[in-house]
Amino acid sequence: MMTPLEHLSRNSRVDKFFIDGQWVEPSGTAKGVVVNPATEEVVSQFPLGNSEDVDAAVAAARRAFVTWSRTTPEDRAGLLDRLQALLEARRELLAQCLTLEMGAVIGYARTAQVPLAIAHVKVARDVLTDFPFVEQRGHTAVAHEPIGVCALITPWNWPLYQITAKVAPALAAGCTVVLKPSELSPLDALLFAEAIEEAGFPAGVFNLVNGDGPCVGGGLASHADVDMISITGSTRAGIAVAQAAAPTVKRVAQELGGKSPNVILPDADLDRAVSLGIAAAFRNLGQSCSAPTRMIVPRARLSEIESIAQRAADEIVVGDPLSEAPTHGAIANRAQFDRIQTMIGVGVSEGAKLLTGGLGRPDGLDVGLYVKPTIFSNVLTSMRIAQEEVFGPVLCIIPYDTVEEAVTIANDTVYGLGAHVQGEDMDDVRDVASRIRAGQVHLNYPAWDPHAPFGGFKQSGNGREYGIEGMLEYLEVKSILGYF
Repeated sequence: MMTPLEHLSRNSRVDKFFIDGQWVEPSGTAKGVVVNPATEEVVSQFPLGNSEDVDAAVAAARRAFVTWSRTTPEDRAGLLDRLQALLEARRELLAQCLTLEMGAVIGYARTAQVPLAIAHVKVARDVLTDFPFVEQRGHTAVAHEPIGVCALITPWNWPLYQITAKVAPALAAGCTVVLKPSELSPLDALLFAEAIEEAGFPAGVFNLVNGDGPCVGGGLASHADVDMISITGSTRAGIAVAQAAAPTVKRVAQELGGKSPNVILPDADLDRAVSLGIAAAFRNLGQSCSAPTRMIVPRARLSEIESIAQRAADEIVVGDPLSEAPTHGAIANRAQFDRIQTMIGVGVSEGAKLLTGGLGRPDGLDVGLYVKPTIFSNVLTSMRIAQEEVFGPVLCIIPYDTVEEAVTIANDTVYGLGAHVQGEDMDDVRDVASRIRAGQVHLNYPAWDPHAPFGGFKQSGNGREYGIEGMLEYLEVKSILGYF
């Protein structure tokens, strides 16, 4: 099987953008690089777009919207079916690509990053099939119509997953899109664009421009012919996009940072609650905005919890992401690696108890962006490591004396994206969940639900993705009085 780079090079995709149904040369000469996190070597170059590329992509999307917005749900569902099948056929190529460009261990890329991404296409198709685009309310018709041209900005930590979570519902709604993937993980977007092309979507319905945030991202956010912008990224990036979008009064959907709590109630099964909590916090090496990296635990059982956490951490194997043995690979990029090291140092200097991990690479890994999964205990909620998003495998264990205090600690954050609650008495578990200010709460580690709306309170953003609510973001509401 060809590698992702061999495949893209053979088809001359790495050096081009996908605009108006064609693979086109970029307008400028600026280049970005793809770095393999496992080796720290530059493995590819790719073009960075400019304002001319943005204008061309937006113009193509604007032209295509006239007819695409009038297609039937059945026609759009058929194209999404084809897209899903083509992504399924590329599963291994996509998994290899994700491992190459952002360091995900190959097993996790195969079992989570890729299949969960494909699931968003299926969900969008299913939602589209059953969605009532026109409803009767007395003599009035309440219609849901596509909002228009949508600019979609996706991150480097779940690259393909976030592409499908935005593109699929936007296309299902009847919108046309311009995608700007992260310049730190751009290759899987090229493979996705190939699948769009092969599926037969009309020219201009989907457009891809690689580039950086200030130029391409900012250009899309401020563009007068863009009707909506959806961004997944840092809170800082979300603020910048909202500011750029404000003069044109476009809709802005933001899925931003998080510092998610995991409240373990006094009656919880500690072996299960703590070990699965470690796994959840360190999934994708903690590079998830909803990772539950604040474990809030009963003080009376702290020593027992520390022992379980230590054992769970000892089972983590960090290493070459292309090998089958490691459970976790490399951090996605140098800036994030340095950020994690800085914050581990902050935790030590603040006086938190270093239970496991710490500064530097794991033993035997002298090259590559590898970090030690790190757990701090006896953390105070006022500490920086309890307040700031680390975005890596760094967990804070924060003790509490009463359940009321646990809820207060859970809400003691500027973020409100995700949360977890563990306990045996479901009335108590549900009560605590109802008092946590977060957009999605998981009770006792349930199965992932791609129909469950996802989004944040407070500085974690606004709007929702996934399921019906995910498609509603791309629709406007029109009242037509006297229709019936």
